[in-house]
Amino acid sequence: MRVLVTGSSGHLGEALVRTLRDRGADVIGVDIRPSEWTNVVGSVADTEVARQVMAGVDVVVHTATLHKPQVAFLPGQAFIDTNVSGTLALLDAAADAGVRAFVMSSSTTVFGDALVPAVGEPAAWIDESVVPVPKNIYGVTKAAAEDLCQLAFRNQGLPCVVLRVSRFFPEADDAPDTHEGRCDDNVKADEYASRRVALEDAVDAHLLAADRAPHYGFRRYVISATTPFRPEDLPQLRTDASRVFKHRAPRAAAIWAERGWRFPSRLDRIYVNDRARRELGWRPRFDLNAIAEMVATDGTVHTPLARQVGSKEYVASSYHRGTFRP
Repeated sequence: MRVLVTGSSGHLGEALVRTLRDRGADVIGVDIRPSEWTNVVGSVADTEVARQVMAGVDVVVHTATLHKPQVAFLPGQAFIDTNVSGTLALLDAAADAGVRAFVMSSSTTVFGDALVPAVGEPAAWIDESVVPVPKNIYGVTKAAAEDLCQLAFRNQGLPCVVLRVSRFFPEADDAPDTHEGRCDDNVKADEYASRRVALEDAVDAHLLAADRAPHYGFRRYVISATTPFRPEDLPQLRTDASRVFKHRAPRAAAIWAERGWRFPSRLDRIYVNDRARRELGWRPRFDLNAIAEMVATDGTVHTPLARQVGSKEYVASSYHRGTFRP
C-alpha cells in the first residue's frame, strides 16, 4: 500500500510518516519545507505537484495546512490558497488517480463561536451534532475544505473522512494569560479532560479512518482524548470545574496536590469522541488518568511520540518561540 502524507514536515505529518515507515508501508511525504520525513518539496496548492505525487497512491492523509497561530502573521489569501485551493487540488488529483481513501485533518477550531456558551449557560458538549460557527479565517478555510471533501465523495465518488482534531502541539499555549497562573505542563495535562489528544492517538485515528473510509464514504469525527466528564456535569463545569475534576479524576487530583498543581476553575467546552470510538474502533490510549500516571512516574506530560517529534516552526510565525500576537 502506498500512502501519501501531506504536511510531512509538521507535527502530525512527521508522526504519521514515522509510524507508517515503522510498519513497513510505502510512504511519500510532501511539504513546502524539507525534512527527513519529506520526499517531495512543493506546495499542495500546485496542481502539477498534486498530480505528480498522486501516482500509484492508495491512501491520502492530508495534514498540510496553515494553522491558527499564523492568522496573526499571514494574509487571509494565504489560508485560502493552502487550506482551500490546496485541498481541492489534492481531491481532484486523488479522484482522477482512483485513490481508495482520503483522510483530511481538520480542527475543532471550525466550531468557533459554538464553543463558548452564553453567560449562565452550561459548558458545551461538543460532538458531531454541533453546527460550526467559524470565527477566523483559519476556521472558515478548514470548514470549506471539509465541505470540499464531502463534495468530492458526492460528485466524484472519492471516499473521504474528515477528522476534527483537538490540540496536540507541544508548544506553549497561544493565550498563556487565560490559565489562572497554572504552569504550561499543568494546563496541558488538564486539557486531556476536555480539549487535547495525544499525538499517538491522533495518528491511530487517521490510519483507522483510512481503513474505514471506503466503507463509510463520507464522515466527520471529533478526535480528542476520552473525557472523564458526563453530560450532567456541564452546569457545574461552567462554574466550579475544579470540584468536578476532583470527583471524576481522584487519582489525578492526588498527584496534582503533590505537585502543587491546580485544576481550572471553569470550562466552557468538552470535546466528545464517542462516535469515533464507536464507528472507527478507535481506542485512544492517553486520557487524563494516563497522563496523571506519566506525571507521577516520569514527571512529564509529553507522550513518547510527542517527545520524538518535538517542537515545530510555524511558517512565517514566531509562535514556536513563545510569541503570539492576537
